[in-house]
Order: sequence, then C-alpha cells, then structure tokens
Amino acid sequence: MFADARQFVETMLLAVAALLPIVNPIAGASVFLRKTADLDHEERRRTALRIARYGFGLLLASALVGAYVLDFFGLSIPVVQVAGGLVVSVLGWTLLSQEAFVADMVRAGAAAPTPDDLRSRAFYPLTMPLTVGPGSISVAITLGANPGGDYRSLAVTLVAHAAGLAIVALAIYLTYAKADAILRRLGTTGAVIVTRLSAFILLCVGVQIVWNGVRALILSLRAA
Repeated sequence: MFADARQFVETMLLAVAALLPIVNPIAGASVFLRKTADLDHEERRRTALRIARYGFGLLLASALVGAYVLDFFGLSIPVVQVAGGLVVSVLGWTLLSQEAFVADMVRAGAAAPTPDDLRSRAFYPLTMPLTVGPGSISVAITLGANPGGDYRSLAVTLVAHAAGLAIVALAIYLTYAKADAILRRLGTTGAVIVTRLSAFILLCVGVQIVWNGVRALILSLRAA
C-alpha cells in the first residue's frame, strides 16, 4: 500500500512538473483576456471553466491513447510539433499585428455572442493551441507512452496522471478566471504592453516548436 501511495504521489507530481511550465496559464492570461474582450465577467468565468475542462480532456486523451493514435496514422511527434508550431506562430502573429487593446470598444459594438460561439471560441483558439498546444500534448503523450508494470501499477499510474492533469486544469481555470482582475491593476497601458509581449512570446514559442520538430526530423533522416 505504501509503495502504491508513493508511486501515485511521484507520478502525479511528475505530471504537474512536466506540464504546468509548458501550459503556463499566466503567460496566456493576457491573450485570453484579449480574445474574450467582448464578454462580461460571468461569461469570461464560464469560458475559463470550459477551457480548463477542454484542456484536461485533451491532455488526458493524449496521455491515454495519444501514442496509439499517432502510430495508427503513421505520424510522429516531430510532425505534430511542426504542424502545431505553425498554428501557434500564426496565432501569435495575428495577435501581435492587431490594433491596440480595445476591450471597451469591442464590448460596446459587438453583438452578444451565442452559446455555440462561446463553446467554439473556448476550444479554438483558447484551449488549442493557446493553452494546450503541441508542446504540452507531446509531453502528455510521452508521459503515457511507457506506463510499464502490472495491472495494479498501471491503474495507479493512470489515476495519478488524471490527478496531476486535474491540478493543471485547476491552475488554468483560476488564472484565466482572474485574468481581468490581474490586468486591471496594470491599467490600459500596462495591459497593452503585457498583451503585445505575450503575443510576441507566443510567436517565439511557435517558432521554437517548429524548429524542435524540424530538427528532430533532420536527425531522424541522418540516423536512417
């Protein structure tokens, strides 16, 4: 029993330590606020909850069956990194090249979003690729690729992964739900600066992910 508890805690902490720095909801908070500028506080909170749920589902599915899905379609993680990195780069460039932060103008002039619009926006681009991108998906796949051990050990590992991913999802929800309060303290100028900086970092992250995938593909070709 002690060995199972130790395995559970170690596996859970490993999942949190491996994924939380990559998901990094603090860095995505300003972009989340920019993309939800037309929503009121309660709608933004519900959207944050949806993102946390969607992110948990994506990461859990990646950990459980991601490696088998890629193998079924003949895809490699470097290919996923290149494709996903391109999507992240496009999102970062779009945010970087948009006009200044105009939350009040957008809120005043835009039509009220429908529930379907909110669900769609919560998944793309706010959950994927902004929050759960190719980097975190590839890490989740790696975590679940080699569980090993007997059935009891496998069950402990799966539950521990789920618990670790739930902690990551909770961090996403709390950070995004309080994004407006955090950025309100910065003022309009500070919000613009943080949003632009976050967009630039997002662009750089996308380029880095693309390069990681390209480099891995080049190394695999050389090895062959």
